[in-house]
Amino acid sequence: MKNRTIIGIICIALAVVMTFVVAPIVTNITSDTTKIVRLTQDVKQGSPITEDVVEVVKVDKDSIPAGAIEDKSDVVGKYAASNLYTGDFFTKAKLTNNGNTAEDVFATLDGKHVAISVTVDSLAAGVSGKLQNGDIVTFLIVNNDTNKAVTPPELKYMKVITTTTSGGIDKDAVIKNEDGSYELPSTITVLANTQQAKLLAEYEGNAEIHAALVYRGDKSTADKFLSTQNSYFKNKTETTTEGGAANE
Repeated sequence: MKNRTIIGIICIALAVVMTFVVAPIVTNITSDTTKIVRLTQDVKQGSPITEDVVEVVKVDKDSIPAGAIEDKSDVVGKYAASNLYTGDFFTKAKLTNNGNTAEDVFATLDGKHVAISVTVDSLAAGVSGKLQNGDIVTFLIVNNDTNKAVTPPELKYMKVITTTTSGGIDKDAVIKNEDGSYELPSTITVLANTQQAKLLAEYEGNAEIHAALVYRGDKSTADKFLSTQNSYFKNKTETTTEGGAANE
Protein backbone atom coordinates (compact mmCIF):
# COMPACT_ATOMS: atom_id res chain seq x y z
CA MET A 1 0.00 0.00 0.00
CA LYS A 2 2.81 2.33 0.90
CA ASN A 3 4.58 1.59 -2.38
CA ARG A 4 1.42 2.40 -4.32
CA THR A 5 1.18 5.76 -2.59
CA ILE A 6 4.79 6.56 -3.44
CA ILE A 7 4.28 5.50 -7.04
CA GLY A 8 1.12 7.63 -7.20
CA ILE A 9 2.94 10.67 -5.89
CA ILE A 10 5.74 10.15 -8.39
CA CYS A 11 3.25 9.85 -11.24
CA ILE A 12 1.49 13.05 -10.16
CA ALA A 13 4.84 14.86 -9.95
CA LEU A 14 5.83 13.65 -13.42
CA ALA A 15 2.47 14.76 -14.79
CA VAL A 16 2.95 18.23 -13.30
CA VAL A 17 6.47 18.45 -14.78
CA MET A 18 5.21 17.31 -18.18
CA THR A 19 2.33 19.80 -18.14
CA PHE A 20 4.08 22.90 -16.85
CA VAL A 21 7.71 22.39 -17.88
CA VAL A 22 8.24 19.95 -20.72
CA ALA A 23 5.10 20.78 -22.74
CA PRO A 24 5.77 24.55 -22.95
CA ILE A 25 9.37 23.88 -23.99
CA VAL A 26 8.26 21.51 -26.74
CA THR A 27 5.60 23.97 -27.86
CA ASN A 28 8.12 26.79 -28.10
CA ILE A 29 10.50 24.62 -30.08
CA THR A 30 7.91 23.36 -32.55
CA SER A 31 5.66 26.42 -32.72
CA ASP A 32 5.77 28.26 -36.06
CA THR A 33 5.94 31.74 -34.53
CA THR A 34 8.39 34.60 -34.53
CA LYS A 35 8.91 37.94 -32.83
CA ILE A 36 8.37 41.13 -34.82
CA VAL A 37 8.28 44.88 -34.16
CA ARG A 38 4.78 46.37 -34.31
CA LEU A 39 3.48 49.94 -34.19
CA THR A 40 1.29 50.89 -31.22
CA GLN A 41 -0.08 54.17 -32.59
CA ASP A 42 -0.42 56.10 -35.86
CA VAL A 43 2.71 57.82 -37.16
CA LYS A 44 2.68 60.40 -39.95
CA GLN A 45 5.06 60.33 -42.87
CA GLY A 46 8.41 61.88 -42.01
CA SER A 47 7.91 61.54 -38.26
CA PRO A 48 10.58 59.84 -36.14
CA ILE A 49 9.97 56.33 -34.80
CA THR A 50 10.45 56.50 -31.04
CA GLU A 51 10.65 53.86 -28.32
CA ASP A 52 7.17 54.62 -27.00
CA VAL A 53 5.34 53.87 -30.27
CA VAL A 54 6.68 50.36 -30.90
CA GLU A 55 6.43 46.97 -29.25
CA VAL A 56 7.86 43.51 -29.85
CA VAL A 57 5.23 40.78 -30.13
CA LYS A 58 5.16 37.09 -30.99
CA VAL A 59 2.98 36.20 -33.98
CA ASP A 60 2.43 33.34 -36.42
CA LYS A 61 4.95 33.45 -39.23
CA ASP A 62 2.19 32.98 -41.77
CA SER A 63 0.50 36.21 -40.70
CA ILE A 64 3.37 38.63 -41.30
CA PRO A 65 4.82 40.05 -44.53
CA ALA A 66 8.20 38.99 -45.87
CA GLY A 67 11.01 41.10 -44.48
CA ALA A 68 9.23 42.06 -41.25
CA ILE A 69 11.73 43.56 -38.81
CA GLU A 70 12.36 41.60 -35.61
CA ASP A 71 14.83 43.86 -33.75
CA LYS A 72 13.52 47.06 -32.17
CA SER A 73 16.92 48.73 -32.58
CA ASP A 74 16.50 48.52 -36.36
CA VAL A 75 13.38 50.69 -36.11
CA VAL A 76 13.83 53.24 -33.33
CA GLY A 77 15.54 56.39 -34.60
CA LYS A 78 14.38 55.94 -38.20
CA TYR A 79 11.60 57.94 -39.89
CA ALA A 80 8.29 56.86 -41.39
CA ALA A 81 8.60 56.69 -45.19
CA SER A 82 4.79 57.00 -45.46
CA ASN A 83 1.83 57.30 -43.13
CA LEU A 84 1.87 54.29 -40.78
CA TYR A 85 -0.97 53.02 -38.63
CA THR A 86 -1.51 51.23 -35.34
CA GLY A 87 -0.77 47.52 -35.70
CA ASP A 88 1.50 47.90 -38.73
CA PHE A 89 4.51 45.59 -38.90
CA PHE A 90 7.76 47.27 -39.90
CA THR A 91 9.68 46.48 -43.08
CA LYS A 92 12.63 48.33 -44.61
CA ALA A 93 10.36 49.88 -47.23
CA LYS A 94 8.34 51.63 -44.50
CA LEU A 95 11.39 53.35 -43.00
CA THR A 96 13.92 55.94 -44.04
CA ASN A 97 17.07 57.31 -42.45
CA ASN A 98 16.02 60.90 -43.11
CA GLY A 99 13.05 62.96 -42.04
CA ASN A 100 10.66 64.00 -44.79
CA THR A 101 8.92 67.00 -43.27
CA ALA A 102 8.97 70.33 -45.08
CA GLU A 103 11.43 71.70 -42.54
CA ASP A 104 13.77 68.75 -43.13
CA VAL A 105 13.81 69.45 -46.87
CA PHE A 106 14.13 73.22 -46.43
CA ALA A 107 17.23 72.60 -44.34
CA THR A 108 18.91 70.86 -47.31
CA LEU A 109 18.42 73.70 -49.83
CA ASP A 110 21.84 74.68 -51.18
CA GLY A 111 21.19 77.31 -53.83
CA LYS A 112 21.06 74.85 -56.72
CA HIS A 113 17.53 73.88 -55.76
CA VAL A 114 14.71 75.97 -54.35
CA ALA A 115 11.27 75.36 -52.88
CA ILE A 116 8.41 76.82 -54.88
CA SER A 117 4.65 76.57 -54.44
CA VAL A 118 1.93 76.39 -57.07
CA THR A 119 -1.75 76.99 -56.55
CA VAL A 120 -4.25 74.13 -56.58
CA ASP A 121 -7.21 75.65 -58.42
CA SER A 122 -9.50 72.66 -57.98
CA LEU A 123 -9.85 69.39 -56.12
CA ALA A 124 -8.84 67.49 -59.25
CA ALA A 125 -5.76 69.64 -59.87
CA GLY A 126 -4.21 68.49 -56.60
CA VAL A 127 -4.96 64.75 -56.92
CA SER A 128 -7.99 65.20 -54.67
CA GLY A 129 -5.83 66.21 -51.71
CA LYS A 130 -4.10 62.81 -51.65
CA LEU A 131 -0.51 63.97 -52.25
CA GLN A 132 2.05 63.23 -49.55
CA ASN A 133 5.51 64.52 -48.72
CA GLY A 134 8.10 62.84 -50.94
CA ASP A 135 5.70 61.93 -53.76
CA ILE A 136 6.99 62.23 -57.32
CA VAL A 137 4.61 64.16 -59.56
CA THR A 138 4.34 65.32 -63.15
CA PHE A 139 2.87 68.74 -63.87
CA LEU A 140 0.40 69.10 -66.70
CA ILE A 141 -0.13 72.65 -67.94
CA VAL A 142 -3.52 73.64 -69.33
CA ASN A 143 -3.44 76.76 -71.52
CA ASN A 144 -6.15 79.21 -70.44
CA ASP A 145 -6.86 80.29 -74.03
CA THR A 146 -6.88 76.95 -75.86
CA ASN A 147 -7.66 74.59 -72.96
CA LYS A 148 -5.01 72.26 -74.37
CA ALA A 149 -2.80 70.40 -71.90
CA VAL A 150 0.92 69.78 -72.29
CA THR A 151 3.55 68.14 -70.11
CA PRO A 152 6.72 70.23 -70.27
CA PRO A 153 9.76 67.91 -70.17
CA GLU A 154 11.28 70.23 -67.56
CA LEU A 155 8.42 69.37 -65.19
CA LYS A 156 8.11 65.63 -65.80
CA TYR A 157 9.41 64.40 -62.44
CA MET A 158 9.33 66.64 -59.39
CA LYS A 159 9.43 65.93 -55.68
CA VAL A 160 6.61 67.14 -53.46
CA ILE A 161 7.98 68.84 -50.36
CA THR A 162 4.55 69.34 -48.84
CA THR A 163 1.01 70.48 -49.54
CA THR A 164 -0.44 73.37 -47.57
CA THR A 165 -3.97 74.42 -46.67
CA SER A 166 -5.33 77.92 -47.15
CA GLY A 167 -4.68 78.43 -43.44
CA GLY A 168 -0.98 77.71 -43.86
CA ILE A 169 -0.99 74.21 -42.35
CA ASP A 170 1.45 71.77 -43.96
CA LYS A 171 0.47 68.19 -44.81
CA ASP A 172 2.38 66.64 -41.92
CA ALA A 173 0.65 68.93 -39.41
CA VAL A 174 -2.95 68.73 -40.64
CA ILE A 175 -5.37 67.56 -37.93
CA LYS A 176 -8.45 65.46 -38.63
CA ASN A 177 -11.76 67.29 -38.24
CA GLU A 178 -14.46 66.03 -35.87
CA ASP A 179 -16.33 64.46 -38.80
CA GLY A 180 -13.22 62.56 -39.89
CA SER A 181 -12.41 64.83 -42.83
CA TYR A 182 -9.30 66.95 -43.42
CA GLU A 183 -8.89 70.50 -44.67
CA LEU A 184 -7.82 70.23 -48.31
CA PRO A 185 -4.58 71.78 -49.56
CA SER A 186 -4.59 74.94 -51.65
CA THR A 187 -0.93 74.83 -52.72
CA ILE A 188 1.69 72.23 -53.61
CA THR A 189 5.31 72.98 -52.72
CA VAL A 190 7.94 71.17 -54.79
CA LEU A 191 11.71 70.94 -54.97
CA ALA A 192 12.90 72.65 -58.15
CA ASN A 193 16.01 73.90 -59.90
CA THR A 194 16.03 77.52 -61.00
CA GLN A 195 14.77 76.73 -64.52
CA GLN A 196 11.85 74.72 -63.19
CA ALA A 197 11.02 77.45 -60.68
CA LYS A 198 10.94 80.07 -63.45
CA LEU A 199 8.62 77.95 -65.59
CA LEU A 200 6.25 77.27 -62.72
CA ALA A 201 6.12 80.96 -61.83
CA GLU A 202 5.19 81.79 -65.43
CA TYR A 203 2.51 79.10 -65.63
CA GLU A 204 1.10 80.17 -62.27
CA GLY A 205 0.01 83.45 -63.84
CA ASN A 206 -1.25 82.37 -67.25
CA ALA A 207 -2.25 78.69 -67.08
CA GLU A 208 -3.87 76.05 -64.92
CA ILE A 209 -1.48 73.62 -63.29
CA HIS A 210 -2.49 70.01 -62.63
CA ALA A 211 -0.39 67.54 -60.68
CA ALA A 212 -0.36 63.84 -61.60
CA LEU A 213 1.03 61.33 -59.10
CA VAL A 214 3.86 59.30 -60.67
CA TYR A 215 5.38 57.42 -57.75
CA ARG A 216 5.05 56.96 -54.01
CA GLY A 217 7.33 54.63 -52.11
CA ASP A 218 10.90 54.04 -51.07
CA LYS A 219 13.40 56.86 -51.43
CA SER A 220 15.84 54.97 -53.64
CA THR A 221 13.22 54.46 -56.34
CA ALA A 222 11.96 58.03 -56.04
CA ASP A 223 15.52 59.27 -56.50
CA LYS A 224 15.73 57.38 -59.81
CA PHE A 225 12.89 59.51 -61.18
CA LEU A 226 14.64 62.69 -60.01
CA SER A 227 17.89 61.45 -61.54
CA THR A 228 16.10 60.99 -64.88
CA GLN A 229 14.83 64.56 -64.65
CA ASN A 230 18.32 65.86 -63.83
CA SER A 231 19.70 63.98 -66.85
CA TYR A 232 17.28 65.88 -69.08
CA PHE A 233 18.74 69.20 -67.97
CA LYS A 234 22.29 67.89 -68.24
CA ASN A 235 21.72 66.68 -71.81
CA LYS A 236 19.98 69.92 -72.68
CA THR A 237 22.96 71.94 -71.41
CA GLU A 238 25.45 69.77 -73.30
CA THR A 239 23.46 70.09 -76.52
CA THR A 240 23.26 73.87 -76.14
CA THR A 241 26.99 74.09 -75.44
CA GLU A 242 27.88 71.94 -78.44
CA GLY A 243 25.57 73.96 -80.67
CA GLY A 244 27.11 77.21 -79.48
CA ALA A 245 30.63 75.90 -80.11
CA ALA A 246 29.70 74.81 -83.65
CA ASN A 247 28.32 78.24 -84.47
CA GLU A 248 31.45 80.08 -83.39
